[in-house]
Formats: sequence, C-alpha cells, structure tokens
Amino acid sequence: MVTTHNLGLPRIGSKRQLKFSLEAYWRGEIDAHQLMTAGERIRAQNHQHQQLLDWISVGDFSLYDHVLDTSILLGNLPRRFAQQQLTPLDRYFQVARGRSTDVSTPLAAAEMTKWFDTNYHYLVPEFDRETRFELHPQQLLRQIEECQSKNLKPVIIGPVTYLWLGKSKDESNPLDLLEPLLPVYQQLLQQLAEAGIEWLQIDEPILVTELDQSWRHALRNTYFRLQTKAIKLLLTTYFGSLKENLQLACELPVAGLHIDATRARDEIDRIIDWLPQHKILSLGVIDGRNIWKCDLNSQLDWLEPIHQRLGERLWLAPSCSLLHVPVDIESETDLDGALKSWLSFALQKLSELKTLAKALNNGRQSVARQLNDNAEAIRRRSGSQQIHIPAVIQRTAEITAEMGQRKNSFTTRRTIQQRSLNLPLYPTTTIGSFPQTNTIRQSRKAYREGQLCGADYRATMEKEIAQAIRQQEDVGLDVLVHGEAERNDMVEYFAEFLSGFAFTRFGWVQSYGSRCVKPPIIYGDIQRQSDITTHWTSYAQSLTSKPVKGMLTGPVTMLNWSFVRNDQPLALTCNQLALALRDEVLALERAGTAIIQIDEAALREGLPLRRKQWPDYLDWALSAFRLTANGVQDDTQIHTHMCYSEFNDIIESIAAMDADVITIETSRSDMELLDVFESYEYPNAIGPGVYDIHTPNIPSIGSMVKLIQLAQQRIPAERLWINPDCGLKTRQWQEVIPALKNMQQAARQLREAARLDSQRTSNAG
Repeated sequence: MVTTHNLGLPRIGSKRQLKFSLEAYWRGEIDAHQLMTAGERIRAQNHQHQQLLDWISVGDFSLYDHVLDTSILLGNLPRRFAQQQLTPLDRYFQVARGRSTDVSTPLAAAEMTKWFDTNYHYLVPEFDRETRFELHPQQLLRQIEECQSKNLKPVIIGPVTYLWLGKSKDESNPLDLLEPLLPVYQQLLQQLAEAGIEWLQIDEPILVTELDQSWRHALRNTYFRLQTKAIKLLLTTYFGSLKENLQLACELPVAGLHIDATRARDEIDRIIDWLPQHKILSLGVIDGRNIWKCDLNSQLDWLEPIHQRLGERLWLAPSCSLLHVPVDIESETDLDGALKSWLSFALQKLSELKTLAKALNNGRQSVARQLNDNAEAIRRRSGSQQIHIPAVIQRTAEITAEMGQRKNSFTTRRTIQQRSLNLPLYPTTTIGSFPQTNTIRQSRKAYREGQLCGADYRATMEKEIAQAIRQQEDVGLDVLVHGEAERNDMVEYFAEFLSGFAFTRFGWVQSYGSRCVKPPIIYGDIQRQSDITTHWTSYAQSLTSKPVKGMLTGPVTMLNWSFVRNDQPLALTCNQLALALRDEVLALERAGTAIIQIDEAALREGLPLRRKQWPDYLDWALSAFRLTANGVQDDTQIHTHMCYSEFNDIIESIAAMDADVITIETSRSDMELLDVFESYEYPNAIGPGVYDIHTPNIPSIGSMVKLIQLAQQRIPAERLWINPDCGLKTRQWQEVIPALKNMQQAARQLREAARLDSQRTSNAG
C-alpha cells in the first residue's frame, strides 16, 4: 500500500488568524495565554485537515519563523539578547523584530533573508567561536502532546542545513560547530523516541544545492552519527534536483528519502536504482509552490510503474511544505468559476494526494469520478479562449535588443540629470510606501464594496497623498514619493490594470512573521489596459517643487511574486510583463515625472539554486528589466530597489541593469553587502539602506552616520544616496517621522563633514 504524508501546512490560519493575534499581542491588546491559544486552534485545524493522510506532520507550526524556532530548540540565540529580563516568548519576538511589545527594550533584530528561492523570509542564525548549543525541546514536545493521533511525524531542520543557513559573526567556519551540535540532535532523537515517535522528518534541502567537499563530508558524517534504531529518519529534500549529490543522498544511513518529484522527475529512475532495498522513497508529486491542479491521470501514468517496482516502499507527498500556497480554494466564492476549477490550494492538494494513493492502492476505478473531473478541468484550461491574445503574442515576438538600451552612458546621463534635478550631496529619499492607516484601508474596502463612489475615493486618497508630501517636506527629504496610499500591494495593485491576471480574496501566504501577501494569479497573456500610476504621481508633483518619484513594480518581481501560468516559459511571460510596464514608464515620463523607480525586490530570489543555471535566468530577467526601463530619455533618472538580497555574487549582472540609482538593504548586515565593492567598481549610484524598517525601533543619527561612513569606504560620496531599507507601509507614522528626521539629520552631518573636508583641502592647497 502507498503511504501518504505531508511536509507542512500554512500556519497563518484560513483567515490570517495568526497575523491578527500576533499584532494584537505586540500592541498589548491580548496576553501571552490568548496568543498561545490562537496558535493551538490553528494547529488543531491543521491536524484535522491531515486526517485523510496516513501520517500527520507536527512541529511545522511557528509563531514567527521555523528557523528561529530551530535556534530556540538548539539554545542558540544571539548573545546580545541574553541579558534581557524577558519571558521566553518576548525574547523570541525581540530576536525576530528587535522588540516584542511596545514597552520592551529595542535591540538590533536578527538578520532576515530569503528561504532558498522562495518569497518566505527566515531569521538567520548567528554563530561565532563561542557558540554553544543546548537542547530546549519543550515547544516541539508540547505540539506532539496536543495532537491526539498516533501517526505523528515531527518536522525539524537538519543540523547541516541549519549551519548552512546561518552566518558567522567572526572569521570562524560554521562547520566547526558541527561537532558540538550533533550531541544535541542525538538527545533530541532519543527524547522523541521516548515520546513514542516512530518517524521523524529531518529536512536537509541543501542537498539540492552545489556543495563543496566539506559540506558533503559533513552530511555523511552527520547521518552516520545520528543513525539509531530508536527512531526512523525521513531525510527530506525539496526545491530542486540532487544532481551530483544523488549518490550521497541515497547512501546516507536513514530509513527514507524524500525527493521533490515536480522539479527532479528526471532523476527518479536513477534514485530508485541507487536506493537500498530497505529504504522507503517519498515522492513529492503535488507541486507545493504553485496553485494549478495536478494532472492526476498523467501523474498516474508515471507513478504506476514506479509503484510496481517499489510496492510499500513508495510514499507520496507534496513536493515541499504547503507553507508557500494559500489554505483553501473553497473560500474563493467570487472567483471566476472556470478559473477556480483549474486551481488547487493547500487543502485541495492533500485531497489530490489521497486520490493518487487510492488509485495506486485500489485501482483507478476506485476514484473514477475524481479522475474524470480532474481530466475535464485540465482539458478546459488548455483549450480556454481566456488565455491567448494574438496582439500580445505578436508584440512580444517583435522585441529587439535596441529596446533595452539607454541612449548614452551613465556618466553622460548623470551630468544631464544633475543639471536638471540639482540634488545635494547625499540626497535623501524613501523607497516608496508610507504607513497604510485605518482611514486608507477602510476607504479602499468601502470603494471595493461599492459603498464609496469613485470621486469620493479619489478625494480621500489625494488627501492622504497631500499629507505624505507635507510630512516629507517638513522632514526635509530631497526626493519625495506620493506614499502609495491607493495601493493594496506592490504586485496586486499593478496586476489589476493588466490582462491575464486573476485575484483571490483569501489567498494569503506568509512572507515573514505577521506579514502576509496575496499573490495574484497569472493565467493568460498580459497587456496594459489603462494608466496605472500617472494620476497619483502627477497629483503629488503638483503639490511640491521637489521631484516626486514615480513608483513601479518591475517585471521580474511581478513574475516571482505571482502564481505563474505553467503552460509557457517564464521568460516569455516576463517579457509580456516588461512590455506592459514599459508603457507605464513612458506614460509617466510624458506626464513630466523626472525620476522613476522600478522595484526589482525579487530579482535575486528567482535565481536557480545552482550556479550553472544562473546565466540563463539572468539573461532573460535582466533583459526584461532593461526592456521596461530603457525607453526613456537621458534626463529621466531610473531607480531600482532590491530588498534583502545578497547580490555580491551577481554584482556584474546588477551593474548590467544600468539603473541610474539602485537602493538596497544593508542595515541589518552592517553594510556587509557592500564588501563586494572593494573588488568591483560599481559604476552607477547606490543607496545602501541605513534604516531597518522591519522593526519598530527608531534608528539613531549616529548609527546611520556610521553606516554611511562604512559605505563611503567602498562607494564615492558623490554616488551615495541615503534611504531606508525598504518601504514604510507596515510601520506607524509615530515611528516613521522621528526615524526620517534622524535620517535627514544624518545626511546634514555628512554634508557638513564633506564641506569641512573640502575646505581643509582647499586651504592646504
């Protein structure tokens, strides 16, 4: 009999219950007991949803981040948090956010970065030579105890992946910590065995990346050390193929191996040949990263011969944790019926899994109705007239390389732009968004529900824009933004003006902590249907003599932060997006917008996990950005923004974007992201973020001056901008205003220091 299991479920709740409970706790509106009760309810629902499977996953729930939970499990928190007199819960949130409740002491939060090639952010473990580990399994054991099923499969991150995910704060090698770490994992395995656990899912997704011999040896050493008869280990990989690590993964002394069969299907026959006869093989046959229905009949055509070979050794699961998809398509009562029939969210994916297993165990006739319904949905999607637009197909075919080139070099453009913009040294700006107040949210909701007419909605948004302009002028910023009051989300908002997109009401996915996003669905060909931002930007510019940036989301980020159609190459879909956004860029320029920012926050996120595949991705991704941006005249200044993206290894590609100014995240990493500029002379201007917007902490003037001084060691002052790390949408005005005032004061101090240096040099001469 085929066995079914799951690698993890969304933990936010079907209506984002976790988000609202977390934020209420941080505001002091509920206590710790109420917060923990909310978490228990979500876990109970998730356990219930998994009852149709043979094994129920536990330990996949987190109040904020599962990597931070692993750091708690292993007793490894940054040393700066050790002296705080806080409850364990508040210390947990202080590590995550820099502050727990509004009255707690602010500290520098742990660094945050992307989880492999997803849009989920994790808290980076910190290591140094003095790092010690100590088992704290209480949270995991409580989750095991509260689940009543006997068929429990706890989920943990493996020790080698945990070290790989972390960052040393000194010159030490994280692998040097493997020796003291393994006894802690051995203790954990023993305690789980004593709790009655038969199978443990231990995630080592680094097996799908390129590993040098030291990491490969670490994996081999680890699992020979952890092998035990007390508990069975299911070694779990996802997000890609094993390639050169295939033999290693098959030979490790574990009871079972999980493979992402949606991305490594061509390896499965070799894995079956290599895998010892006593090991089970778990195949991730349902795509855990996208929302399209699985073609069940096609999947069975492939699986049936494998089942004949493996028999009871075959397990089925989603490809990865379902953390990356929304909870339930049945909540989407407003979605177009035809489109809805093509989709599958987390709960539907579990049902698809059950159908496949039942067909393999009892024959296709046992699930004939489900298979027929699925086949009809697949057929209707492939033949739908909603998908293809001949004019878009023709325009995309006519793209030329010249469309992606600026007329002159950055040096020439910079002179022209400086003459027209007349900006000071260290110009200050923000990344685009300002706090989304209750007035903004309520007005948007009322407008969408027909309770507020278009004229009144526009008047309300213009009032909010006017306030944002006044606040920025009061602070003294040099380049202003309109604040994006009218935007629900940086991707969804633009998608609403483009053909080929669909939208959900409850399709929320966790990005980090309480931050959730609702990716739109790209189902067909894309073209711009009307102006998107020109009215709002032009209105803001009419209120001030200072330049106001036009704010757009770039094509690669639109692609990577959407659920994308899987019936054509990503590069083709990205070019369609680029052409649509190019039309908006040119409309802004015609309306008199002198600075246009095209955010590519997710450019690096889309990089394949293996470097050998990078050139192809970067070729079409950067071409799409240039196609969007480079139709403008030389006096139009193009900015782009990348948040939480370590791009040192693709710096030449970043330079090839040829944006006049790039703004990036650097504050949590103390400008470490700029180390690459010691060996690479970046040609254009750059704004290294000096203000961490993912924490409520207000940065001091001195801290920001220090960060820019660090940046000056790599980038000439005349090419440095000063800005926050990211948009300010999720913050409160009472946090934003003092932070921006400090940022502006830091710029003034730096300008004065530069003036005095110039004066001394002149006098010396």
